[in-house]
Amino acid sequence: MIRFIAAIDEKRGIADDSGIPWQGRIPSDVAYFRKKTTNSNIMMGTGWYREQEKPLPNRRNLVATTSVERLRDGFEKVPDARKYLAETKEDIWVGGGAGLFASTIDLADELYITQLQGDFHCTKFFPDFRAQFVLTEESEPYTENGISYTFQVWKRA
Repeated sequence: MIRFIAAIDEKRGIADDSGIPWQGRIPSDVAYFRKKTTNSNIMMGTGWYREQEKPLPNRRNLVATTSVERLRDGFEKVPDARKYLAETKEDIWVGGGAGLFASTIDLADELYITQLQGDFHCTKFFPDFRAQFVLTEESEPYTENGISYTFQVWKRA
C-alpha cells in the first residue's frame, strides 16, 4: 500500500522557499504524522532529507535522490522513486516534497491530507488529486494557534 501524507492549504500549498509556513503551529498534525508513520517506511525527497538533522525515529527513512553524494547514517538512497514504489511489496508512506509527490501520485493508493483553511502563500504545491481520488473519511474541524483544519483520507477512485 502506498500512502501519501501531507498538510495542504486551500490552494494545495505545502511549503514556500523558507519551509512550511505553519511549522510548529499545529502540534496535533505532528502527532498525527508520527502516529501514522511510526514503525513503517517513509520516503522523502532530497529537500526534506536536507532539512533533517537525523533520521525520523522508529521508521525506515528512504530518500528519493539521484545525487551521488553519500547519505548520512540512518538514511537509505532510492535512486528511482517511481520504480521503487511500483515494484515494492512493502507499505510505504510518501511524505514529500512537491517534486516527489508530483512524480509519483499516480502510484498512490491513499492520501492522508491535513486540509488547512486559508491560503498560506506557498510556492510549492501538492498535485491536483481530486479527480483520481474519493474522500472517504474526514474528521471534525480543529483549530490550533489560529489555524483551522481537518484530517482527511482519500482513496483512489
